[in-house]
Amino acid sequence: MSADNLLTLDGVHTHIAAYHILHGVDLAVPRGQVTMLLGRNGAGKTTTLRTIMGLWRASRGSVRFAGQDIGQWPTPRIAELGIAYVPENMGIFADLTVKENLLLAARGARTAQQIDGARLQWIFSLFPAVEKFWNHPAGKLSGGQKQMLAVSRAIVEPRELLIVDEPSKGLAPAIIHNMIEAFAQLKAQGVTILLVEQNLSFAERLGDRVAVMDNGRVVHAGAMRALAEDAALQHALLGLAL
Repeated sequence: MSADNLLTLDGVHTHIAAYHILHGVDLAVPRGQVTMLLGRNGAGKTTTLRTIMGLWRASRGSVRFAGQDIGQWPTPRIAELGIAYVPENMGIFADLTVKENLLLAARGARTAQQIDGARLQWIFSLFPAVEKFWNHPAGKLSGGQKQMLAVSRAIVEPRELLIVDEPSKGLAPAIIHNMIEAFAQLKAQGVTILLVEQNLSFAERLGDRVAVMDNGRVVHAGAMRALAEDAALQHALLGLAL
């Protein structure tokens, strides 16, 4: 493993019941960069994220984070390494308020007053809706507001690695802009980011590196800019162009 890679998957296979979903995934996520994981629906992107987090267990291969093989670790232990995961369904606790959702994620705090104030104000600056609906039930939020809450919850404490599944899905352009700004600021703070994304414009604006999956394997890896500038390669890999 390169010392510059915070996370690496080497020959990872994942079975879910009788189904063989990942067929030897090789993936490198460089430290301090944004890596985009692209591919058609059903290519194995979400299964890859869930395997990294220990929600599915790799049946073969290795998952290494900061030099440690975490492939057989339970999910809570993986999270304690400083890895935050925002699933596609966002995982919001609908009956709890926005404040209570954030408080659950701020493990060092027992009350909202104990959440890092400067970090909270930074989150409010990125996502004003989180402050606006602070005392509202999270289930009453719009889809875009729930996505902002899900990302806010993931970053309410400092993280080394942020993994997000389709952050721009269903969002209005203005909210997508806020989301890109949030990830750019996190990257500037040294956070490593792995994003599954279908919005290729989003990927082009934010990504440093890209890996493209098909049929449970990574079939292309390289610089995001190189893929963005090569329409023929986009068509070959994704069946569409940026």
